[in-house]
Amino acid sequence: MRVRWLGRLPYAEALSIQEAIVSRKIAESGAPDEILLLEHEPVYTIGRTPDQTSLGARERLPHAVIQINRGGQATYHGPGQLIGYPIIDLRRRGQDLHRYLRLLESALIDALAALGVEANRLETLTGVWVDDRKIASIGIGVRHWVTMHGFALNVGGDLTPFNHITPCGIAGVDITSVERETGEPVEMARAVEAVSRATVARLAMDLSEEQT
Repeated sequence: MRVRWLGRLPYAEALSIQEAIVSRKIAESGAPDEILLLEHEPVYTIGRTPDQTSLGARERLPHAVIQINRGGQATYHGPGQLIGYPIIDLRRRGQDLHRYLRLLESALIDALAALGVEANRLETLTGVWVDDRKIASIGIGVRHWVTMHGFALNVGGDLTPFNHITPCGIAGVDITSVERETGEPVEMARAVEAVSRATVARLAMDLSEEQT
């Protein structure tokens, strides 16, 4: 499995990189799984849904909106948020989207523990939470059982852009970050290392269990 740190990229550029890797993996069954880690320039995204009320009044949003081929409602991406795009061939992992989502949640919970934050799941709500405060969002797309998109972990940075939307369509949700929970600055490199280690470990464990 290959893990790459791409730095800070505009959303469209990162999407183009993802799509190229997905196309290659569909065509070449032996192509390695990859995890892209990066930050985005400020942007709002929303998934494939006719109901886009979670964006509120688009003309009043401080940043551009991009509609993409993932599930879920509106969210914000920007500096200080660690984005993870695992591009994984689920044909080798049982073709179970529910299991894959839970695996990503577990990896983020593990990584947050390494960063000094005790996180959890909430029943019926995809993502990762600290009590009832949301610290990470998850939204995936799948093409021929190869995944794209992934997760967004709030490490630090400005959280106020979330105030202009209904994040993930959940009214009244409190968005938090690692820095807010720990009360101290967190270097992105430290978060990248923790998330990389935890995600690779969980994916390797899952594949091992699938093969036994």
